[in-house]
Amino acid sequence: MTPIIDIEHMTKSYEMGGETVVAISDVSLQIRAGDFVAIIGPSVSGKSTFMNMIGCLDRPDSGRYLLDGEEVEKMKDHQLAAVRNRKIGFIFQNFNLLTKLSALENIELPLLYKGLKKKERLEIAYASLEKVGLKGRERHMPNQLSGGQQQRVAIARALAGQPPILLADEPTGALDSKTSQEILQLMKDLHRQGHTIVLITHDMEVANQASRIVRIQDGQLFEAGGERYEPAAVH
Repeated sequence: MTPIIDIEHMTKSYEMGGETVVAISDVSLQIRAGDFVAIIGPSVSGKSTFMNMIGCLDRPDSGRYLLDGEEVEKMKDHQLAAVRNRKIGFIFQNFNLLTKLSALENIELPLLYKGLKKKERLEIAYASLEKVGLKGRERHMPNQLSGGQQQRVAIARALAGQPPILLADEPTGALDSKTSQEILQLMKDLHRQGHTIVLITHDMEVANQASRIVRIQDGQLFEAGGERYEPAAVH
């Protein structure tokens, strides 16, 4: 099976204080459709930069990136935005909900940008909220919802566009331990339903919920056993 994410020898560096800082160095990774992969690393490990590369929020300096069969590393900004919109559903630590819109409207808005008609947008938004266990909360504003409920709305928003990949950046970082477990259980349920999930975290307890763990340190990837990550090791 062709990987849905296929990264080969990716490198990204930045100029800081007159020096070149290598954020990710000669990184390769393959993720197949239906995988649930956690990428774990401490602060300043390169994981945020790597997430930006996976999410088409930035481009590498070198290397090759095939996202669901599309070569994205040389795309222009508008092309990156288009592929990001079609291929990736983002789930953020701080939810990123619009405070003046209801739960339903927060989910509906990205569908408006996709050009869907009102009836179809509403059908998808209602179904997405039901899928994450928030049926009946459609008209609640974000400040009327708990942190866990807000994250469920954010997950519903990510699901609504039917992207092939869900990219979750520290999705439990702003939640208490009980709510975190509920959100992680929801993500495991989504994985069992066939969704491909890439989870970025610094927390091993969170990473352990995934079916595969890849560690990032000093801009390089390692397998769970400590060996340098190689694509050939993926099954």
